[in-house]
Amino acid sequence: MFKIAVIIWVMLGTAVAGTAVTAVLASGLAENPMKAIPLAALAGFVVAIPFSYAVAAKIMRDRESKRTV
Repeated sequence: MFKIAVIIWVMLGTAVAGTAVTAVLASGLAENPMKAIPLAALAGFVVAIPFSYAVAAKIMRDRESKRTV
């Protein structure tokens, strides 16, 4: 399941990090964008970790339920 979670994390982390960076840029609240943009990207990748694990667990549960049928 770890391999599936990592693959999902790469895709989901990119999407969440991009959304976070866009939110920082659109809000105009970042007084120092050279510091705020990398922090937003890092936060997006970190936030995506539990979500990717949950999605991978759901995929594995569905896969196991279909295997027993």
